[in-house]
Amino acid sequence: MSEIKHAKIEDIPASHKCEHEGYEYFRRKFIPFGAAGNTLVSVYEIPPGKSAYPYHFHYKNEETFCILSGEGILKTPEGERKVGPGELLFFPAGPEGAHKITNSSETEMLTYIDFDVVHDIDVVVYPDSDKIGIWGKGINKIYPQNADVDYYDGE
Repeated sequence: MSEIKHAKIEDIPASHKCEHEGYEYFRRKFIPFGAAGNTLVSVYEIPPGKSAYPYHFHYKNEETFCILSGEGILKTPEGERKVGPGELLFFPAGPEGAHKITNSSETEMLTYIDFDVVHDIDVVVYPDSDKIGIWGKGINKIYPQNADVDYYDGE
C-alpha cells in the first residue's frame, strides 16, 4: 500500500466469526494482511462472555490494543485484570507477551482496535492447549506441540 488510507469504523464491513464455544467476534479489517508492509489493523467487537482468540503469544509479531468501549478480563503471564475504555495494551513478541481478552459484560460489546506489526512468517504458541501455529507465506497450520518427528522422518 503506497497511499494514505482513511475510513470511519462503521463504514468498514464487519465479518462474523464463531468457530467454537466461548469464542466469537466481529472483525473490521482496516489494513488487512498483505495490504501494507508490516502492519495489520482491525477493529474487533466481542460479544458478552466471549473471546476472540485463545490465550497465545507470537514469536515474531507484536500487538497493541486500544479499548474503545466495553469491559474485559485480560489474561497475561502476570495473571488476570480488568480492562476498559481508553486503555492501551502492548503485547511484545515472546512468552512474556502472552494474552487473551474476554468480554466480561453481560450486555455490552467489547470493542477494541488491534494494531499488529506482522512478518512474512510467524509462530504462535497456545500455552493452555499446548499447540503451535505457523502463519504466513501460504501456510496457516496449527499442530499439537507433542507431534515432534525426527528431522529425517519420511525422507
